[in-house]
Amino acid sequence: MTSVVDLWNIHPELGWLRGQRPESEVVFDERYNSWLIFGYQDTLDIISDPKTFSNKTAQLAAVQIDESFTEGDISQMDAPDHPRFRKAIAAAFTPRLVASLEARIAEVAAGLLDDLQAKDDIDLVRDFAYPLPVIVIADLLGIPNSDREMFMAHSSMAIEQMNGLSFLDSEQEADVGYAVEQFMPMVQYMRDQIAQRRQHPGGDLLSSLAQHEADGQRFTDNEIVNLANILLGAGHITTTMLLGNAVVCLDANPEQFEQVRADRSLLPGAIDEVLRTLSPSAAVSRRTTTDVELGGVKIPAEQMLLPWLAAANRDPRKFADPETFDIHRSPNPHLGFGHGVHYCIGSHLAKQQGRIALDLLMSRFDKLVIDPSNPPKFFPTTDLIGVQSLPVQVG
Repeated sequence: MTSVVDLWNIHPELGWLRGQRPESEVVFDERYNSWLIFGYQDTLDIISDPKTFSNKTAQLAAVQIDESFTEGDISQMDAPDHPRFRKAIAAAFTPRLVASLEARIAEVAAGLLDDLQAKDDIDLVRDFAYPLPVIVIADLLGIPNSDREMFMAHSSMAIEQMNGLSFLDSEQEADVGYAVEQFMPMVQYMRDQIAQRRQHPGGDLLSSLAQHEADGQRFTDNEIVNLANILLGAGHITTTMLLGNAVVCLDANPEQFEQVRADRSLLPGAIDEVLRTLSPSAAVSRRTTTDVELGGVKIPAEQMLLPWLAAANRDPRKFADPETFDIHRSPNPHLGFGHGVHYCIGSHLAKQQGRIALDLLMSRFDKLVIDPSNPPKFFPTTDLIGVQSLPVQVG
């Protein structure tokens, strides 16, 4: 049986996507001046131990940017800053609050599907998987409806500019600098929104962050801007790729697609298997704070590590027959959303949007197949495994 990876030749340079395990699970990559980690247990140990493996990796990046762009970046924080920031935003992502958003998510998704049906050519990413999570995140942040189109345009531009870039590659310094410059309109817009929330708070997440105070400390405007932009970027790109990847995986496995159509209670398991098979955030970065040994390899302190979550999710020592897509896989302890204190705070929301969106897609269309004459395109950067465009035929 042809896997979805081989069917669309997804990232041909990543052998472990095709069951080819490296000779060593821990190798040094000179281009990125980083240690690459491929095994499940080593990866789990790294992301579960923030004291030994710090999230503060920007100082080791080949391309340095102004600190004003990293202040408030929760992905670059350790304790005590990380728990302080995470606690401030956690209330917006509790399972109870996320569950309360179900009707709104279904309303947005249904409206997008109405618009989609009027189109002659349908790109499921452009017309559905991309706008849905952007609108949901905009609602959470409290972006006015009148600014929705502008907000989505800025967001789309920011993702496009950063697509394919790496802060670990010094040869891309000029490109990264240009992308950051192009991102400035979004930064200024968020600054204006925060200034309004300081004076006239509402019930949205931006207002909550603008008014938040703990131990006599309040967040600066810059911290809130960067935190909000991180939530926007991580919150919508992961869900966009999850939705696109789900359709790609189910299309490549029509028998399982029919099972999910017949029994929607299988959707949560199918989504978890999509996250394991095509993990959107394929790799994360960590910095060693002391000398360590991983996979029998000694690594000094102050070294950059790149644990490949997507490779760990295909480790045959943890997952039986890992190259097979199986919506009934149980247990499925994939690391698609990370693990430990840095586990993706928006995971419940991403899964809920995926479940609602796929349910509505299957209810709306008896036929939903990838256009064989116009194959899907995937993000070119290898640390993102996801569909960038997905032409489909519906009926």
